[in-house]
Amino acid sequence: MKIVCSQVDLKNNLSLVSRAVPTRPTHPILANVLLVANQTKNQVTLTGFDLSLGMRSCFCAEVEEEGVITLPAKLLNDIIARLPEGEVTISYEEEEMEENPLVTINSLSGKFQLRGVKGEEYPELPVVEREEAFLLPVAALNEGLKGSLFAASNDETKQILTGVHLTRNLDTLEFAATDGHRLAVVKTSAIEETKESEEEEINSNPPITEAQNFTITIPARALRELEKILSMAKEGESIALFVDEGQVVFELGQQNLTSRKLDGAYPNYNQLIPNNFERTMVVDRKRMIESLERVSVLSDQKNNLVKFTLNSDNEQVTLSVEAKELGNAKESISAEINGDNFEIGFNIRYLMDGLKALSANEIKFQFNGATQPVIATPLSGAQMTYLIMPVQIRD
Repeated sequence: MKIVCSQVDLKNNLSLVSRAVPTRPTHPILANVLLVANQTKNQVTLTGFDLSLGMRSCFCAEVEEEGVITLPAKLLNDIIARLPEGEVTISYEEEEMEENPLVTINSLSGKFQLRGVKGEEYPELPVVEREEAFLLPVAALNEGLKGSLFAASNDETKQILTGVHLTRNLDTLEFAATDGHRLAVVKTSAIEETKESEEEEINSNPPITEAQNFTITIPARALRELEKILSMAKEGESIALFVDEGQVVFELGQQNLTSRKLDGAYPNYNQLIPNNFERTMVVDRKRMIESLERVSVLSDQKNNLVKFTLNSDNEQVTLSVEAKELGNAKESISAEINGDNFEIGFNIRYLMDGLKALSANEIKFQFNGATQPVIATPLSGAQMTYLIMPVQIRD
């Protein structure tokens, strides 16, 4: 095998697929990336796979001799990232394939040699039966993931809660994530917004039918990697989603992400969201985040508690934090409050996560009792609901 390619192309594609390479592989070969050189297409394909998440990326290169080889992902990444921009040549002698060959990497600055492993030993990515793809607008996916991913559980024992529940219902995409303490739900359009000049093209596209609806739960880890692929998309692009019983595949141009689906019934989260509230508060989101960041310096690591004191008489909410043996902090900000004066406690980190995901200038909080769910929603922009469970205030 012998290929000549751009250091920048190799670095960018390698960096992407290496994200699917496990740090503690169950099989030694999984610590490698698979490199396939295709002379007919003058194309190099790189693959990383941990048996659950797979990422594949292709780029153009001058392929003088075809070949298939796997190379240690971390070492290869470290080497390529440090090479100067310009041409990079990767090669090995075919007669060496009886054993694991020394693969030579030549650049303007010098030469490296890495011991490779035959590509035939690398596991195949799962194949999804290629029926018609679901086309999802990249802008809608970005918006939905930004507003939901942070709320998924990091506790692997919670299984289904470690994913984001994605539902398409005709022209609506709904994203939901919960870890049992908070819930984030985002609704976006399943149809790419287009300009008036493109109306004829819109009318020629058939509307989404009920047969194209779906409901799936995808591991949050896979969706965080999907965000990296989406960041490469052009404005107005859509990504193709293929689904079967156990797997999902996202395809955007030359990039491909494969992930297992999460099994089990996702909680009926809509039942958790109250319909009626006793009091409301509207605050400036940026001001609230800044105040929380300041008082959080003294938050107690055991409960991470911030207390809100709502005062409708002077139209202010006071944020206070008390850490035994350290000190306390208190700060007030103006707020539009409807309802009786009120005290309630929150986990400061959970509250900050939600406020940072809500992109509007003003946020509306809706409250009932001091131990009942609180809802935060933006007054403009994304259609998002953030439910957070209060923390009991103990004297």
